[in-house]
Amino acid sequence: MKKQVFHLTRWQDYEKKLLSNTAFQKKAAEFEHEYQLAKSIIDLRLKRHLSQKDLAFHVGTKQPVISRLETGTTKPTISLLERIAKALDAKLIVKLQEY
Repeated sequence: MKKQVFHLTRWQDYEKKLLSNTAFQKKAAEFEHEYQLAKSIIDLRLKRHLSQKDLAFHVGTKQPVISRLETGTTKPTISLLERIAKALDAKLIVKLQEY
């Protein structure tokens, strides 16, 4: 039996539609810093060829903690970020800046 393929929306088209919504833009801006933090952890972890489990081991925590950080479902402490930075041989920079 042959499956029917329905029209799928490309991510770029869907993202463009979302970003045209001002309510979505406000929410996206609210969470941008969390997204950037998670993305930087993921990017560095992958660049170092580490799994979440490997990174957790080097940080002294468990894999689900790293997973929750990378998915943005938890907010890390500065202490945890310092340990992650050390494990990834990276520099942690935390700053406040005016709008």
